[in-house]
Amino acid sequence: MRALLVVNPAATTTSARTRDVLIHALASEMKIEAVTTEYRGHARDLGRRAAESSDIDLVVALGGDGTVNEVVNGLLHNGPDPEGLPRLAVVPGGSTNVFARALGLPNDAVEATGAILDALRDRTEQTVGLGLAAGTPGTDDEGVPQRWFTFCAGLGFDAGVVGRVEQHRERGKRSTHALYVRQVLRQFLDDPHRRRGTITLERPGAAPVEDLVLSIVCNTSPWTYLGNRPVYASPKASFDTALDVLGLSKLSTPAVARYGTQLLTSSPERGPHGKHALTLHDQTDFTLHSKVPLPFQMDGDHLGLRTSVTFTGVRRALRVIV
Repeated sequence: MRALLVVNPAATTTSARTRDVLIHALASEMKIEAVTTEYRGHARDLGRRAAESSDIDLVVALGGDGTVNEVVNGLLHNGPDPEGLPRLAVVPGGSTNVFARALGLPNDAVEATGAILDALRDRTEQTVGLGLAAGTPGTDDEGVPQRWFTFCAGLGFDAGVVGRVEQHRERGKRSTHALYVRQVLRQFLDDPHRRRGTITLERPGAAPVEDLVLSIVCNTSPWTYLGNRPVYASPKASFDTALDVLGLSKLSTPAVARYGTQLLTSSPERGPHGKHALTLHDQTDFTLHSKVPLPFQMDGDHLGLRTSVTFTGVRRALRVIV
C-alpha cells in the first residue's frame, strides 16, 4: 500500500521524537511518504494532491481536528466519488481529537497507530457521512466556497467561543479545557444577542424556526470532550445518518445554568431539552439565516462572520481505516 502521511508539527500532544516513532511504525506496513505542513491550508493542498494522484492509496493525518478537516477538504475537493471513496486514517495529535475519538480510536497517538496497523492487517474500514456547508444563493454570503466538516459546525454563541480561544492561542496560550470554560463565560457576558436571538432555521417542508440564539450542527456524537468526559449536544447524531441540530432560543442566566448543566450531565440517551431547546435529527438540507453577522465555526476552526449558511448532510463521503 502507498500512503501519504500529513504531519502537523504543531500538534499539541506529540513531540518530534514521538512523531518519528509513529512514522517508522507506519512505514513497517506500507510504502509511506511523510510531509510536514508548513502553512495554514497546506494539509488541504496535500489531500487534494493525493486525491488527484493514481499513486496514493491512503492518506494518514497526524494532528488535531483542524489538520483532519484540511485533509478531508483536500480529498473531497471534487466531491465524493461513490465508486471510489477516498481512504483516510487518523492519528490523534491535538488537544481534543473529537473525530478520531468518535471513530472509537484511542486518544493516545501511539495506541491509535497500533489500532490503525491492526485495521490495515485485518482490512477493516468504516464508511462515514460528512457535513457540507456553503454560502446561500441570493445572500451576501453566496460566494463563500463550500467546505466539509467531520463532526460539528456552529453559527452564533459557540462559534464566538471558538474565536476567542483562537485569539488566545495566537498570543501563545495553550489550548486547554480551562481556557475554553473561561471563554464561554466571557462570551456569555459580552454577547449582545443572547437575550433576543437573530437566527432563523429553514428546511424544506417545515415552518421556519425563528429567534435562535445558538445553533450547533452535529455530524456525530459526542459533540466534544471536556478532558475524558464526552459532551452530547445531539446524542442521536451519527456518521451513518445526515445532520442533527441543537438550537437554543434563550440564553438568560437561568437558561445558561440549566442547559449548561444538561450538557455537562448529557449521555448517549439524553442531551439538552426543554422549552427553549430545538432538536432535529437526520436533516439532509437546511439553512441558517441571521439578521446580523455572527461568528461561524467548523470542526473547531473559526471562519469569521456569516449571515447565512446552507448545510447538506452527505451520508457516504469517506472511508476511514478503523
